[in-house]
Amino acid sequence: MNITIFNEGRDEKRKPEVLTVYPDGIGGVLRDIVSEMENANLLTIGSLYDEECGLTEEILEKTDVLIYWSHGGNHEFPDEIAKRVKEHVLRGMGFIVLHSAIGCKAFTSLMGTTCTFRYHHDVKELVVCCNPTHPIAEGIEDRFELSIEESYGEFMDIPKPDDIIFLGWFSNGEVCRSGCTFTRGNGKIFFFQPGHETNPSFYHPQVRKIIKNACLWAVPTRKLSKVSECVAL
Repeated sequence: MNITIFNEGRDEKRKPEVLTVYPDGIGGVLRDIVSEMENANLLTIGSLYDEECGLTEEILEKTDVLIYWSHGGNHEFPDEIAKRVKEHVLRGMGFIVLHSAIGCKAFTSLMGTTCTFRYHHDVKELVVCCNPTHPIAEGIEDRFELSIEESYGEFMDIPKPDDIIFLGWFSNGEVCRSGCTFTRGNGKIFFFQPGHETNPSFYHPQVRKIIKNACLWAVPTRKLSKVSECVAL
């Protein structure tokens, strides 16, 4: 399984506290998660500051699953690269969308909605598994606690998911669909809400397990050579 990581990299440059939590940046902690997987090959870690954001046509052509984390630079991401990511998902590439990457151009384009939501910093989250037979939930506890996270609140403007696997309940009273799957074209997509840049959620064993499971689930079963088009009879 070939995995590519995109970590925007903007917060590491602007917020010293991010490197206090993740000394190697968010890309580094995601790299460590991938390194724990058997038969997983990390192709590259791209950022907003790399040529073509590290998501070249050559890289995406080899990628089975793209893990994507972004935040305040969603609007800075080049439209042409977002379109490239979208097309590869439609062809079959798996797409793991973490936390505020819910607002990235590729995801919102695939969803066809604004993907907006309510949010509040630094609250406790209880992640509840509501679909324990789904492959992404394999080995995951019925519920687990994140002592500090950013709450996402409904209404989240996302289309109806194929499956809702996890629900997030927050100590400020908010709730959200925190783990959802979608199918677009031949591509499988998983959105997972935890992962605020100044909170240590990516160290939590259950969060790491969910990301690994999602990668295994999202591996293409069929990858097209190009996006399907209508053919005249």
